[in-house]
Amino acid sequence: MKLWRLITAAIRTSWLAFILVVVFQMTQALLSLMLPTINADIIDEGVLQGDTDTIWRLGGEMLLMSLGQVIANALAILFGARLAMTAGRDLRARIFARVSSFSERDVQRFGPASLITRNTNDVQQVQMLVLMGCTMLMSAPMLAIGGVVMAIRADAELSRLIWIIVPLMVLVMGVIVSRLVPIFVLLQDRIDRINQVMREQLTGIRVVRAFVQERRERARFQQANDGVTDAMLRTGNLFVLTFPLVMLIVNASSVAVIWFGAQLVDDGTLEVGTMMAFLQYLMQILFGVMMATFLTMMIPRAAVGARRITEVLEAEPTVATSTTARPDQPEPGRIVFDDVTFTYPGAETPVLQGVSFTAEPGETVAIIGSTGAGKTTIVNLVPRLFDVSSGTVTVGGVDVRDADEQALWASIGLVPQKPYLFSGTIASNLRYGKEDATDDELWAALETAQAADFVRAKDKGLESPIAQGGTNVSGGQRQRLAIARALVKRPPILVFDDSFSALDLGTDARLRAALETDVVGTTRLVVAQRVSTIVEADRIVVLDDGRVVGLGTHDELLASNDTYREIVDSQMAVEV
Repeated sequence: MKLWRLITAAIRTSWLAFILVVVFQMTQALLSLMLPTINADIIDEGVLQGDTDTIWRLGGEMLLMSLGQVIANALAILFGARLAMTAGRDLRARIFARVSSFSERDVQRFGPASLITRNTNDVQQVQMLVLMGCTMLMSAPMLAIGGVVMAIRADAELSRLIWIIVPLMVLVMGVIVSRLVPIFVLLQDRIDRINQVMREQLTGIRVVRAFVQERRERARFQQANDGVTDAMLRTGNLFVLTFPLVMLIVNASSVAVIWFGAQLVDDGTLEVGTMMAFLQYLMQILFGVMMATFLTMMIPRAAVGARRITEVLEAEPTVATSTTARPDQPEPGRIVFDDVTFTYPGAETPVLQGVSFTAEPGETVAIIGSTGAGKTTIVNLVPRLFDVSSGTVTVGGVDVRDADEQALWASIGLVPQKPYLFSGTIASNLRYGKEDATDDELWAALETAQAADFVRAKDKGLESPIAQGGTNVSGGQRQRLAIARALVKRPPILVFDDSFSALDLGTDARLRAALETDVVGTTRLVVAQRVSTIVEADRIVVLDDGRVVGLGTHDELLASNDTYREIVDSQMAVEV
């Protein structure tokens, strides 16, 4: 059972806390079972006999036991909470570590919203079960079983009531729990859905407003919100039934014990104190059953969460690390695509077919083509965000499938098509690839990226705050900061995925000129839409429908490649 595996893993991690919880829970339960007997002795031997000394002596024992019970219960909850919080912390860390190893394909398979829910809500359900289990798991069975034994020992005839009352309680709780299980499964799915809708609306807020679709999005969110509300109301309705039914059984049991017990007292076959002790034992039995049932109610939802957590933990990344990964790169800065074909999962045709080209160290190799030609896919294959369907991609003289991931990523500075900045400061974002970079190195990278002027214009300079995603700077500024971040890293390979699209022609020209002089010896792989960006490239790869239809310099392609001439004509109105 997935839930049991997660719980046992948590116990193994904090075995000392678990042992202490068991000891204190058993101590509390034993003291609870002893108290009714002492109470009966006080009534029968003290109160009814008028023996004050016995009352004081036994009353003192009860007081000490009650105090011990309180202390044991508090310590059990304390160590139980420590065990549960540790379990939650470790689960979240394991999920994060696993998700961090996922490729983009794996993340999309689960969905970002679902992964967030699994690492928060689902972990919380398991964590709460561990906490409640530590509080009730030991004491509930001991109170129920021990209460039955002590009740029979107190009066065998009166204990016949137990065989009617306890099965009735178990039956009622069983029916309710069986109804809760499918609702909990539905609830978790609907929580996933509302997180997905919320994330889409926040991420695409500009598109929503640009197309005046606020009303449509509110309706979509309301539908998801109503789904969660409906599932929670159904859960609440069952919980509403639970406690009145339990109290009805408890009160009816008390009346039955007093009714039949009073007759036995009147006959002289039962003492008053023994009857009161039996009543207390019955309440302990019912309380134990109720606690166990309450814990059972939590198991279905925690089991659903555990299943979803285990799905993530047991998912094998589609981009797996080789067991013989090579950390070395005998040819730093060299990129080779050899007959590469790539097909996205579920796609009918490959997005890349037979792509071959080489980028030598220090060269600038540009990739150009129409929308959907596969330019960004090539960029994603270099740092091995995906694995090729066939062929090989070699970086630094090593097949990326055989390369050590950290060594591979350390050799590449990637500026994605949609640059992302993290919440913090300009300096913290620039140091993302090199934590020990000096301020001078940051300013040098900013100068090359043509971002130094607007950073200096800010009141706090490098310490100016950056909002999550870089939403407090313009698109062009965000793009230049992303370029500067890659430059600070000083890797042997720089990959620009249409990274100059938000720059005006003047800034673009200055940036390219600065790269030529400031980043000498670095291989640059440039995906571009504008021909003016790649005119000076050492080699240009022309893509059309996933195939390489041209390879050469700007002048060579103008003279020999029709596809490239069409692109140039459409952008620069050049007559060849």
